[in-house]
Parts: sequence; structure tokens; C-alpha cells
Amino acid sequence: MTDDERFSLSSAQGAADEGRLAEWVGAFLASPGSGNAELAAALAMRGTTYLGPVRFALDRLTPMAGPDGDDVIVPVAKEDWESDVESMEQSLEEGWHPPPLLVSHHDGEYFLEDGNHRCETMRRAGTTDAWTILLFADEVERDRFLNEHSS
Repeated sequence: MTDDERFSLSSAQGAADEGRLAEWVGAFLASPGSGNAELAAALAMRGTTYLGPVRFALDRLTPMAGPDGDDVIVPVAKEDWESDVESMEQSLEEGWHPPPLLVSHHDGEYFLEDGNHRCETMRRAGTTDAWTILLFADEVERDRFLNEHSS
């Protein structure tokens, strides 16, 4: 099984249905495609609670990584950023379906923890929303979000 199959939308949905979404997120973040094992460890230590995958508007997301010069926490050299995004654009044209974005929720704001390149690629392709896994500090925060967005 390739990483594209192992970390697909359908595998994330299956993991959620089986109550294994935290395990899926940890494995995905530690995989070569994400390369974000540090985030996986931090989320596991914090006891993060997950919701998803759900469709979420891209314009509501605050990027955490991006090209040098942008107001981001994790700056990426502009030429590296563009090279990665262009590669993903080509993959999209060839039928690639990106894995869900990972988005944390803090005080009513949504931060793009993992998937900054994927998000930019989808924006450039004209996508307005994407499959997302929302990360919450605990079940209380998740349940408050669900109550606020159930109407």
C-alpha cells in the first residue's frame, strides 16, 4: 500500500469511524509525506481531541508556514515553497486527492498546523473548501464547537 492510499481521505474517514483518528493523524504526521513527527508527538502529549474529516472553508484558515516574507511562524524559502506547490499542482492535474488538512482551533481562530502547501495548491486550483481534521485541546472544546455549529 502506498502512502497516498494509506493517508487518503477514505482511510481518514475509516479511522474516524473506528475511533482511531488520533492514531491515523499521528502516523500521517510521522510519514515521509508530512515529515512532521514533532507535531505528532506534541499532539499526543497534549491529549488532543479530533473531529473529522469535515469540509472546511479555506478562507477561514490562518497559515502557519509559507514563503519567506509572509507573516508565518514557519518561513520557507520562496523557491522551495514554489517548487513544492508547483509539484502538487501537477499531481492535482494528474488526479491526486490530497489528504485532509490538519487545523487547530484556538479562541475562534483556525490555524493550519499541517497542509500549508496542500492548502495553497488547492487555493490556486480554485478550491474554496477542503477536507479537514480539526484539532481541539480537549473534548469540552470540541463539543462547544459542535454545539455552536450545529444550527
